[in-house]
Amino acid sequence: MQFGKRVRQLRNQRQLTQRQLAKKLSVGDTYISKVENENLHFGDFPSEKFIRKLADVLDADEDELLLLADKVPEAIRKRVRERPDAFRTLASLDDKTLDDLILAIRKK
Repeated sequence: MQFGKRVRQLRNQRQLTQRQLAKKLSVGDTYISKVENENLHFGDFPSEKFIRKLADVLDADEDELLLLADKVPEAIRKRVRERPDAFRTLASLDDKTLDDLILAIRKK
């Protein structure tokens, strides 16, 4: 899913208009429209700080929104730096193998 579509979905789930959400975030409603429609120019992309605030206002998973915006959360970035070999191995797995591994880990 794209970042903007997820923001729209979350906003609608909370029954907020773009204007109401914009007011809670101290931005213009046109900016929210641009975010939701993926119509941003390079300098307009949401910052990590904005995404964290957005997640808080929408009661959403901050890491999910950061990842959808192509921003890797600091905790994950740190862990990747510590164990790049492990993440390379995980990234090379097909979906079924990865799903099986996650299921096995959760059962422990």
